[in-house]
Amino acid sequence: MSKKIILSCDSCGTRNYSVPARSNHSTERLSLKKFCSRCNAHTIHKQTA
Repeated sequence: MSKKIILSCDSCGTRNYSVPARSNHSTERLSLKKFCSRCNAHTIHKQTA
């Protein structure tokens, strides 16, 4: 079973996405621009703890 990274919206805080973790992942947190259904817009989604 592979580990997953949970992404949450930077604006409203909802946890919308999960992506598989990579073995060569650096120490900084992942941040992607994704669509948030709650905000109804494309916002920055950051990795949660």
